[in-house]
Amino acid sequence: MRKGGVEARNGRVLLKSLAGAAALLGLVATAGTASGQTLASLPNAASIGKVESVGTARPVQGWVKFCDRYPGECDLNSAEAATIPLNSRNWKALNTVNRKVNTTIKPRTDMEHWGVVDRWDLPEDGAGDCEDFQLLKRKILVEQYGLPKRAFRMTVVIDEQGEGHAVMMVRTDEGDVILDNKRSVILPWHETGYIFVKREGQDGRDWVSLGEQTSPTTTANR
Repeated sequence: MRKGGVEARNGRVLLKSLAGAAALLGLVATAGTASGQTLASLPNAASIGKVESVGTARPVQGWVKFCDRYPGECDLNSAEAATIPLNSRNWKALNTVNRKVNTTIKPRTDMEHWGVVDRWDLPEDGAGDCEDFQLLKRKILVEQYGLPKRAFRMTVVIDEQGEGHAVMMVRTDEGDVILDNKRSVILPWHETGYIFVKREGQDGRDWVSLGEQTSPTTTANR
């Protein structure tokens, strides 16, 4: 039920200095496509679709504590756009950041890292688990690329091994795509093979249930 310290069902070091922030955000400052890899083609807009919420859900406690410590990382501006255009510029930014963070941050469980079962944080020391990867990706995409934070929703899923896992749902004007530390490609939600449990709400810190919607496609990690 847990993977990387994430609550599945029913559900610090932030940046000590501007120098630390610059180091993290600088991960992609000069990057084109990370690791010299070819940029994946834009997905067919007609095939993406949205994951609709079905009610309220209890927020993950690791998220609640993270937001209490660092409200600026969680507070949303309701005047911001709730989606981003799925165009070539944004697609390149998403792929660059996803690949670069995935290949730069070292995977480490919360128990190994902090001695606790579940802690949400930014991986300032270069290590973290699934939710930490996604929080860093959002920070970079918002602060360095100017994309609206409101379009990026932390999401809890059940993975292919039946365990809890955190991903970043990117809400585009064509549907929802997923940033994931398990794979280098960005997939439409329904191609991930995951069961979607809950995610951040759109206008604040409340979370919404996704009704355990099942992705119809089981896709091997890439």
